[in-house]
Amino acid sequence: MTEPPLADLLLVGKVIRPHGLEGTLRIWSFALSEETFSQARTVYFRNASGNLQEFTIISVKPYRRILLMKVNGISSVDEAERFRGAEIMIDKETLKCEEEGEYFWYELLGLEVYLDTGEYLGKVFRIIPALGNDFYVVMKEEKEILIPATWEVVKEVDLQSGRMIVSPPEGLLELNEV
Repeated sequence: MTEPPLADLLLVGKVIRPHGLEGTLRIWSFALSEETFSQARTVYFRNASGNLQEFTIISVKPYRRILLMKVNGISSVDEAERFRGAEIMIDKETLKCEEEGEYFWYELLGLEVYLDTGEYLGKVFRIIPALGNDFYVVMKEEKEILIPATWEVVKEVDLQSGRMIVSPPEGLLELNEV
């Protein structure tokens, strides 16, 4: 199997160190759950020199505040030690949203944001996770605007055209000017 271009890979975690003697890896996950890895089934480890190595996932399970990952081809603590500090990447194409209207962060970052009146607000620069709902940080020049990621505010997301249409409640944009 040929490895996908680096632009098609998402950074989803990092190998912390081996766990036990059987080649299991302790990983720090940047994904919300271990299901991201289960969906992908294949991971790529990138070492400090940028070399990629492909592995098939055998298992991933939560352990305290990290995940434990077992992959084909790593069966001892010595083999696992070689990947200490490696970045863990997956192919974007392996991820699927469960429901209509759900998006991965990487799909939203960089979208141009417009008010429903047509006024340009800026681009989605960053996403801030929060308990109730996330917030999109929209950047235009040096100005940041926080937009709640709710159905009431975000009216349309068009990944093909790279646009997001929002209709913020009255006063929201003025709050951002403080």
